[in-house]
Amino acid sequence: MNKEKEVEAYLKGVLPEEQKLKYEIAQELGILDKVLESGWKSLSAKETGRIGGLLASKRKEEKDM
Repeated sequence: MNKEKEVEAYLKGVLPEEQKLKYEIAQELGILDKVLESGWKSLSAKETGRIGGLLASKRKEEKDM
């Protein structure tokens, strides 16, 4: 999915759960505006790694429930 379509889907609330979680984490980290304006490619390796780590943690929590 290209950046514009993904952002539009996010704003309409029709993203798959996995994608929604990624955006929620970006919002928690305070980088959602950067993602919405410039896309995921604009993030630093540190920011991307942080999102990936939190995604993995949340997936593990959901799996253990």
